[in-house]
Amino acid sequence: MKKYCFGIDIGGTTVKCGFFNTDGEVLDKWEIKTRTENNGVNIVPDVAAAIKGKIAEKGIDMDEVAGVGVGVPGPVDEDGNVPVAVNLHWGFVPLSKELSELTGLPVKVGNDANVAALGEMWKGGGVGYHNVIMVTLGTGVGGGIIINGQIVTGSNGAGGEIGHIHVDDAIEETCNCGNKGCLEQVASATGIVYLAKKKLAASDAPSVLRDGEVSAKTVFDAVKAGDALAQEIAEEFGRYLGFACANIAGVVDPQVFVIGGGVSKAGPVLFDYITKYYQKYAFSACRNAKFALAKLGNDAGIFGAAKMVL
Repeated sequence: MKKYCFGIDIGGTTVKCGFFNTDGEVLDKWEIKTRTENNGVNIVPDVAAAIKGKIAEKGIDMDEVAGVGVGVPGPVDEDGNVPVAVNLHWGFVPLSKELSELTGLPVKVGNDANVAALGEMWKGGGVGYHNVIMVTLGTGVGGGIIINGQIVTGSNGAGGEIGHIHVDDAIEETCNCGNKGCLEQVASATGIVYLAKKKLAASDAPSVLRDGEVSAKTVFDAVKAGDALAQEIAEEFGRYLGFACANIAGVVDPQVFVIGGGVSKAGPVLFDYITKYYQKYAFSACRNAKFALAKLGNDAGIFGAAKMVL
């Protein structure tokens, strides 16, 4: 009888580990350091040791464990191989095979953003829906696409890379991906700073943003305080993101967009700016899509990884 599973979220700094029962209740969670030196050769053995250590600590039988789900920051093919994961200093790693051999358990692997989307659908902001787009607004813009309860990975594992949808021909700076004019450049935490600095330089209007550090947080704090220039910046951010979400909806017709990542801490005020442009640009049949805040925070990855196994 399978009673338990593990959800593992491998990040560039730490590996988040979750021990779950098969109802999706997290029984224990902990972190280990991601040892990226020597091309990340220690990462998979460290994860295996963490899993085996927890099984021994809890005194459970291997036969009771359904398996291990893993999210990684990079593309993943259908066999659970990771062609490259830059933040982990990995080239090709047959992750599913290696971790399964080291633990003796079945292993499922997915891209971290897609896995987080699955977690939010299962136990977070997307509960009750089966067609979900996760939009993660952090240092970059990540995404995950869930259709009929299944992750859409695409032929190269790049399904859901919404941060690299092209939204503006006028942007001359180059995105981390090598292209210019990506959504990530204007809707991430760093993108909001870019918009703010441009707006501050082009205008003499008074703003609290002239007095200190400019960050996504200070911009939205200023928005809430009624700062007119900050509201113009938020308007521009909302236009880009609303436009991109409308384009995504025209392809996959989701029930809900779940917004997560550090920028989402600004709260529902984000939707004031995103939804009006979404409504303006979306195809009529898609306009009823909901917008919700992510609820699982940094735990979305471990929940989604566990769900992949179950």
